[in-house]
Amino acid sequence: MNLPCVQWQDHVAQKWRALEPKLKEQFTSLLEIDDVFRCGLSLVRQDDLDFLQQVSALYSVQKDAELAAKCRVRGNSSFKTKNYTAAALHYSKGICFAPSTSEQLSLCYANRSATLYHLQHYQECLDDIDRAVKNGYPSHLLHKLEDRRTLCFKHHSVHEKGREDDQNPASNDCKGSDTANSPSVGPLTVGICPQVVVDSTVEKGRHLVAVNRIAAGEVILTERPYSCVLLPGMEEVKGKVGRCSYSRYCSTGCQQEAWEEHHRWECALGADLMAMGVMSQLALRVALKAGLKNFLLAREPIRDEHKECFNNHSSDPSTSSCGGSYLNVYNLLHHLNHHSPALRFMCAVTTATLYLKLSKAGPPPVSWSHTPHGPNKEGGDADWNAELWMLGSAVLQHILQLRCNAQAIVVLQDTGATNSPVQSNREIRIATAVFPTLSLLNHSCCPNTSLVFSTGGIIEPSGSALSADFSGGEAEWRHKAQGVNVTVRAAKLITPGQEILHCYGPHSSRMVTQERRRLLQEQYYFLCQCEACSQQQQDMEEPRQQEPGTEGRDLGLLCIKCKGSLKKRSEDREAGFVCSRSSCSHCMSSSDVNNSLQEIRVNMEKAVELMETDRPGEALRLLKKTLCQSGLILAEAHPLQGELADATARAYASMGDWNSAASHLERSAVAIASQFGKESVELGRQLFKLAQLHFNGGSRGAALSVIPKVRRLLCLHCGPHCHELQELKAMEDCLQG
Repeated sequence: MNLPCVQWQDHVAQKWRALEPKLKEQFTSLLEIDDVFRCGLSLVRQDDLDFLQQVSALYSVQKDAELAAKCRVRGNSSFKTKNYTAAALHYSKGICFAPSTSEQLSLCYANRSATLYHLQHYQECLDDIDRAVKNGYPSHLLHKLEDRRTLCFKHHSVHEKGREDDQNPASNDCKGSDTANSPSVGPLTVGICPQVVVDSTVEKGRHLVAVNRIAAGEVILTERPYSCVLLPGMEEVKGKVGRCSYSRYCSTGCQQEAWEEHHRWECALGADLMAMGVMSQLALRVALKAGLKNFLLAREPIRDEHKECFNNHSSDPSTSSCGGSYLNVYNLLHHLNHHSPALRFMCAVTTATLYLKLSKAGPPPVSWSHTPHGPNKEGGDADWNAELWMLGSAVLQHILQLRCNAQAIVVLQDTGATNSPVQSNREIRIATAVFPTLSLLNHSCCPNTSLVFSTGGIIEPSGSALSADFSGGEAEWRHKAQGVNVTVRAAKLITPGQEILHCYGPHSSRMVTQERRRLLQEQYYFLCQCEACSQQQQDMEEPRQQEPGTEGRDLGLLCIKCKGSLKKRSEDREAGFVCSRSSCSHCMSSSDVNNSLQEIRVNMEKAVELMETDRPGEALRLLKKTLCQSGLILAEAHPLQGELADATARAYASMGDWNSAASHLERSAVAIASQFGKESVELGRQLFKLAQLHFNGGSRGAALSVIPKVRRLLCLHCGPHCHELQELKAMEDCLQG
């Protein structure tokens, strides 16, 4: 949960501690959201508003030409070193800060168009060229833009032609024995597939269940968020900005929609919202978008004619006629009685303070006004009285709901140099959103689904399998799929009656059982009894040095004397390990094992730092030494051994030794497969890097043998339209040509 800034947390905590015991007891006893908000509102004083004003002054949301110029200078430095992604991000930040009438805006757009050209984002490059010209780009430099525009048109037509030609082959190559025939696909329909229904039980609440067989890779759900907030500092490589420096948009339509829904009212509170945290801003956006009418409808008791919307086997909630998607958001559990009194108090005071700030900023939002055109001339701001306190109550309810129901939007970010011949990336969180239907999925530490987020590209219709032919209606649904979307696919075969399960974060391949259960209990208030946790009850007392992904299997630790596998001596954490071979029975203490693992990890991190400072030779020497050390205690399938092999492959690749790099990456893939599984997206991405290495090293046979495996795994988890598949197709065409 993204809480407010530390200063505000400390201020409210002090306010809570100073509260009279009787008042504190009274607040703690409140069981209704309305009562909690009203109590919080009654406790907010002018000094709270003044303190927020003081704290929010630390957050810059105003346009500033000087800051824009500094961002552009940093972008120029990155551009000179050919780090085009970093340069584009600096220019994007400059665009955010540049006033609409300043020359800096046109210069930042023009410079970003150059980086987008090198990144092969040709359409976005053309868009930025148009924006630069529109915003007064200096006339004596216009010839540069026109030359770039000509090159863009040339490459863009070739690029789009290639994508169209590759569309069907890429999809057809993804067919597998577990792939069912898909229904006919027309224009995009966002929602759940026909093979899934909404079920409801006392134990699980509302959840999704398969009623028909769902093949691995088939799309189960596609959905746009009800509302979304970009995290501070997450500037996009491409896109538009708004009237303040912190708003970002993927298109003009997105900008206009956001202005009408929420931004025209939240813009004046930009600095306050940044101080109050992402969850507060997201909750306010949800309430502003819903409006008073939908909020009142959602609060009404469920009438008999609408009960089927919540009974077993109901229809798609995202297309339900009984209240629309806001009703599904409103009915998410807020767990008021599970939150600590101190947390409830902080949320109540935060919401009440924002409510008062919003009421002082101007007339109430149109969606929350009693009249269709806002407050009347005579009443003025008096319309903030009457029933508008319910806006604050709605925001408080959504803040508490989001603690358990918000979804992190993650994307892959390149971590290597832009001109690197081998892809290197990691997942980063860029935004937080609430998805009405996705929120119905229950948790499993070993889920049967995969999630992919799109921040402006295409998504696929629900119910489509990997072999679907999308060519017929592609233009129409490609046009409709702008903005943030989530696509949920079956990660494995799902049979009728099985529940559709999603991982909330703690995954069995990354975290041990005891830690997973602790985190889930703290944030979501349930003791996980999923299949993975139930099968691993005996590992509840596992020692600290056991790595995630090794539960229920060999620990991956070797006896330093005979190379046999080590096992725990007892359930006692400090008891240490003993060799599993009766002929050896050598013992090692837990501290010795921990120290060895820590030394290996520290050396590996040092080597990575050396590579990042262009010292691959020194990094390789350190990695070779560390590999000798790790071989004494770690099996090939141990996760740390896999990380070490991956780092060594990266060092060899940076020096152009493709064959040695491929050899070590193959070792890394063994550990990845052991930790995450042979059908995992993690293995697919590792094998994708292996294909790149074989291609760069001229190993035609090796590359052609691994490409089909990569294609199948990436299609399974990411769909046939992911950009890695386009690169795979280009490599394959080159090798076969």
